[in-house]
Amino acid sequence: MAVREQELGTRQRTVRLIVERQEDAQSAVYTEEFEVPWRPGMNVIAALMEIQRNPVNSKGQPVRPVTWEMNCLEEVCGACMMVINGKPRQACSALVDQLTQPIYLKPARTFPVVRDLVVNRTRMFDALKRVKAWVPIDGTYDLGPGPKMAEAERQWAYELSKCFTCGACVEACPNVNEKTSFIGPFAISQARLFNTHPTGAMHKEERFEALLGEGGIHECGNSQNCVQVCPKGIPLTTSIAAMNKDVNRYAFSSWLRS
Repeated sequence: MAVREQELGTRQRTVRLIVERQEDAQSAVYTEEFEVPWRPGMNVIAALMEIQRNPVNSKGQPVRPVTWEMNCLEEVCGACMMVINGKPRQACSALVDQLTQPIYLKPARTFPVVRDLVVNRTRMFDALKRVKAWVPIDGTYDLGPGPKMAEAERQWAYELSKCFTCGACVEACPNVNEKTSFIGPFAISQARLFNTHPTGAMHKEERFEALLGEGGIHECGNSQNCVQVCPKGIPLTTSIAAMNKDVNRYAFSSWLRS
């Protein structure tokens, strides 16, 4: 009997969500409230899937299903990053039982909105291109074992390599907005990562030049919001401080040579 009562209680529980919606980039922004059945261990993605299965708002009106992005569902790909109750985070790891209801979902508006919770992260990938965030190789043939890194360097470099370009740090940064061209915390950290790599260091000076240019490291206001929201705990502010030192040293030595 007790088990039956518990099952009935579970069925009666619901999750309330308020979603900030937009038909496309040019459309007006509006909010819509939904109420979906609660399940144990439910995350925000599961709640959005319930809306997709039964696209009816809290007033009982049929509506267009909410659009969002997801892929791995285990906090590895970064695709499901959105602003949840005012904080940029991954929807797959946001458990509804740990969130205040109604759960307010909105897109990361640092980026252009495509539709509802889907945004265009091209800005981030362009930033990675600017700092040449890769290890250059000549061809695709077998080059043999690569150069070794000291274990101490390898360990902290691994921490930097956890970045999956989710955009949480960019969304939280007050220096990234429509009035600035700041490259963003993640790109500075990735420049540090590849400057440290024995082969990646071939393009070290080009990365310094990129960070000295428009939207470079000098536009960081040191608010430290980025390190607070990074889902992987990457020491972004430490990277920014280290790269700031390296960039200034490079700029000074370049001035002396000129």
